Parts: sequence; C-alpha cells; structure tokens
Amino acid sequence: MDAVRIEMTVYFEDPFYVGVLERHTGGHTEAARIVFGAEPRDAEIYRLLNDRYYELRFSPSVEGGRREAAAANPKRRQRLAARRMAETGVGTKAQQALKLQQEQGKLERKTRAGQAREAEAERKFQLKQNKRKEKHRGR
Repeated sequence: MDAVRIEMTVYFEDPFYVGVLERHTGGHTEAARIVFGAEPRDAEIYRLLNDRYYELRFSPSVEGGRREAAAANPKRRQRLAARRMAETGVGTKAQQALKLQQEQGKLERKTRAGQAREAEAERKFQLKQNKRKEKHRGR
C-alpha cells in the first residue's frame, strides 16, 4: 500500500487567493484548484480539507518522480522551508495536472456545444419540412 502525501499551496492570483492541492500517490501527482476570494485563514483551509475534500475535482494523474527526502538537519529544514515560502506559484507537476484537467473540460464543452448545434439544426429542418407539408396540403 502506497503512502499518500498532500501539499497545499496558497498564492495570490489577482484579484483572488487561489489554493492548489496536490495529491502524491505512488509516483503519480493529481491536483485540484480552489478559489478562495479573500485571504483564507488557517482554520478555513483546515475546515475545507475536513469537510469538502471528497467533493474536490482532482485532475487526471500525471507521472511524477518522488521528491528528495527531508534533510535531517533542523537548520537545513528551516532554510528549505523559508525557500519554499519565498517561491511563488505552483509546482510544475501540479501545473501539468491542472492544464490536463482544463483541456479535458474544454473538449467536453466542445462536444456538448456541437451536439446542441446539431439538435438546433435538426429542429429547424423539421420546422421547415412541416411548413412545406402544410403548404403542399393547400392550407
């Protein structure tokens, strides 16, 4: 059984705060994007993870290598944490996963729009046919 590791990055994307939740399982990475609005507090993030975790839409999994193990030296860990806090944006694996999810949504929207367009054309065609039949009957 593989261990599951979850990381959450919150950053400001004008005009809202956005959170990216990364789920790492057995060499695969999945991501979900959450728009907060105002700057979220720790309690809000904790409540979100507890209450709505299973409602989040995660992207399809992307192959992702394991990150290096945490350094044993506490000062080194503190420097690494400060470096990560200074970084802006999202990890590249999470970006890839979110992009894949966005592309799949775009394809779904295109197919739905195409089907609606075809249905509308068929409806108009039927109306035109019915009108021709009515004229042919002499009414």
